[in-house]
Parts: sequence; C-alpha cells; structure tokens
Amino acid sequence: MEKIRLRDKTFKLFIPEAAIGEAIARMAAEIKRDIAGKDVLFVCILNGAFMFASELLAEMDDAYEVSFARYSSYAGTSSTHELKEIMPIKENVRGRTVVLLEDIIDTGFTMQGVLARLKELGAAEVKLATMLFKPESLQCELKPDYVGIRIPPAFIVGHGLDYDGLGRAYRDIYVIDN
Repeated sequence: MEKIRLRDKTFKLFIPEAAIGEAIARMAAEIKRDIAGKDVLFVCILNGAFMFASELLAEMDDAYEVSFARYSSYAGTSSTHELKEIMPIKENVRGRTVVLLEDIIDTGFTMQGVLARLKELGAAEVKLATMLFKPESLQCELKPDYVGIRIPPAFIVGHGLDYDGLGRAYRDIYVIDN
C-alpha cells in the first residue's frame, strides 16, 4: 500500500519490508559475532519491538535466553520525557550481557533510563540494538551499539510502531503525510 489512514492522520510508504529484512539480517550477524561465548539475555522492549525482535532472533538461530520488558515515554506523537516502568525485566541480569532490542530511538530518554537501571542491577555489559534511529532527534548521551536504519526526525508507523495503538501490524514502515 502506498498510503494508510490511522485515526486522524494519513501516512505514506517510507521503508519497504525488503529493506527492513536486509537491515535485520545485517544486525543479527554483527550481534552474533560480538556475543559469541557470552552469557546473553535478549530483552525485547514491548510493545513496539516485538516484530523486530522476532525477526532478529530468528536470524540468530541459537539457544539464547529471551525476555520481555515494557517501558513508556510517549503520548500520541510526542515524548513525555518521563520513563514509566510498566513491565520490568524479571530475569537476573547480574554479571550477564544484556542485549536490548528496541524498535526506535528518538529522543533517547527511554533507553537512557533502561540502560542506567540495568547497570544498577549489575549487568556486566549492556548492548543496545535498535531497528530505527533518529540521530537528529537525540536529546541525551546515548549511542546504540547496533542500528538497522537511520531515519530523519519524522513520525512513523508500521512494523511494530504505532500511532495511539494502531498500525503495528503493517509489514512496511510508513511516515506521516502532512
């Protein structure tokens, strides 16, 4: 589809599924190389990263431990700059390598808070893998270890990302069409 409508907004095709798949395969190879021989816990950040995490972990194709956590710092199309811990990581991270799987890094505040929390809990190493990264929108000291696709500062949906709960199931990624 070239355009979709969600609630009061129209979105146009931005990143096709094939380009997303290529980025995920590249990231999986990089991560697998870097974590060889380590005690790794992958943490999928819900809700947005579920599609990315599923596809990336299928590429990893090994016996890694996987968990889920949920944090929020968004309302509608903008960040609230406040980290809400909705579903914290339940597994023990002390002494382990944790690889966070995030859908998108925008301002960076959510992941900055999560990284600090994991270090407090004693993780030996925390790696951050994000499907999408908006470097121009970053408002804090944060450097993802693995980036699928760098994008400009625009609001997007699809492939796990939503607009007020809608649009996550699209396989492509769409950008707001002003």
